[in-house]
Amino acid sequence: MAAVFFHHVVGDLTCGKPEVSELHDTDTLDDAARAIASSPEGAVPVWRPRATPDDPPSGARFIGMISALDIAAFVAAAGIGGRAMRAVVGEVVQPNPGLLREIDPGTRLIDALELMRHGVKRFLVRKSGSWKGITKRFSMLYNGKWLKNMESTSPSAASSSKQLSSSTGSADKFCCLSREDVLRFLIGCLGALAPIPLTQISSLGAINPHYSYVEASALAMEAVQKIPQDPCAVAVVETALDGTRKILGDISTYKLWKCDYVSAAWALANLSAGQFVIGADENGSTPISVLPEPPISPSSPVEEISSPGRSPRAKKFSSRSIGFQANQMSAWRTRSSFHRGRSTPLTCKSTSTLAAVMAQMLSHRATHVWVTEAESEEDGILVGVVGYTEIFNAATRSSSPSPRTPS
Repeated sequence: MAAVFFHHVVGDLTCGKPEVSELHDTDTLDDAARAIASSPEGAVPVWRPRATPDDPPSGARFIGMISALDIAAFVAAAGIGGRAMRAVVGEVVQPNPGLLREIDPGTRLIDALELMRHGVKRFLVRKSGSWKGITKRFSMLYNGKWLKNMESTSPSAASSSKQLSSSTGSADKFCCLSREDVLRFLIGCLGALAPIPLTQISSLGAINPHYSYVEASALAMEAVQKIPQDPCAVAVVETALDGTRKILGDISTYKLWKCDYVSAAWALANLSAGQFVIGADENGSTPISVLPEPPISPSSPVEEISSPGRSPRAKKFSSRSIGFQANQMSAWRTRSSFHRGRSTPLTCKSTSTLAAVMAQMLSHRATHVWVTEAESEEDGILVGVVGYTEIFNAATRSSSPSPRTPS
């Protein structure tokens, strides 16, 4: 196994990470939506309120994670449109204290990876204080900005880089490390992990064949009910007569990140899974075009008209909110006219290297990549999925040559 996992500690990954900003179970879903949109991922931790304003973040107060998909599914099930966004987070979040672990910044990276391989998705790490361990400061890219290398050639600076003085702050500061932070670190250490990064994912056993899927003709809400804990995604497929499945898209936290939750909820409640993924648009950059207006009902998104003497009308369901296009909806009925556009799922081939998949996930801020058959004549034949767990398992495989047998 690469020495990088033993020579680095979790504290090395906290460089440049912002201080924890807590979302409490007493906050509203509107608050949660803003927190998710401003976070680097599609899910945020939920905490019980502090007993006093000076209380530091604590793993004992952690409840669970709330994601973009959780919010959209709740609003869809509630059937009251935008009013559901005034519900408190505690009504939606599923308690799961095992998703976060409070650890010492001196914890070895190999031990942290072992925790993540067993289901931990966040680390709560103290940024102030001190730790012991073999640490090496490095330059890293965080939120589009290069952080300067903090290592110095002077003996005094070198010794001080191994310990962070507790006098750097008057109060304890904590940050949350995610699996994406670990992946970003591994991308910077590809040379130290050789030859594993240049090995095909099929050879490393990094393809998980036990993925969740739903037929395109099924209701979108049925797909939501099948979504597993990790990765939080279900493939939308068409199954051929020979049993092979062609992926059309997916319903996941990654796809719903930063969406209009009321519009997404209407789509989940009223459309099939295939119709849903045809319209899924990552950033709403497509021109506005609308579906036939949904009937005015308590479950429909409503926008108020401020002009006197006019009644509220149904809010138009536009591609800026979740990406649906009317011509795509009619094209759904003719498979040959199927237009994938920006709703194309993130895929790789079974012959792709581990480094390529890691870079793909990091560049798209995704939690998973769907794997398609490399030798199939038809594109999109689904064979599995690669997520964080599979990548960490593959990256920590022993890269040392097998011992020679005595002659």
